[in-house]
Amino acid sequence: PVFAGINGSAIENFSCVIYNISLMNCTWQAGRGAPGDTQYFLYWQNLIGDNEMECELYMKDENGRNTGCRFKNVRIESDKARFLVNGSSKNSQIQFYDAYIELYKIEILTPPLNINVNCSRDPGGCIITWQQPHTSHMKKAKCFEYELSIQDK
Repeated sequence: PVFAGINGSAIENFSCVIYNISLMNCTWQAGRGAPGDTQYFLYWQNLIGDNEMECELYMKDENGRNTGCRFKNVRIESDKARFLVNGSSKNSQIQFYDAYIELYKIEILTPPLNINVNCSRDPGGCIITWQQPHTSHMKKAKCFEYELSIQDK
């Protein structure tokens, strides 16, 4: 979609990642057509009943322009969330950027928990057990897939 403002002033290369269960980092680059005094502000919102939240801690480039954000205590309440980055400039109107992101696709999972290996001498080999990792949203064990890499020593 085309938004009001200087062409090319909206941010580019927006991406977010959720890690350690409840932390989220988002990054972007300033629009190539944005005036030098342009500053950007990030808001995000779960699509089910959540208030829009502004960035808690901005990451800045060498010119003091916001180019990223760190959030703590992120809760995934719905499959998708809306992200909006507004820009402001003293003398120009800046295009905004918005995106709807499926949050489970950007989560980096923690390792499985309580990994146990019990081996016997008989041909039965080893039994390896573990518990699913903690996540910010998914509770169903059947939704996880695991890959084992077994190396003979």
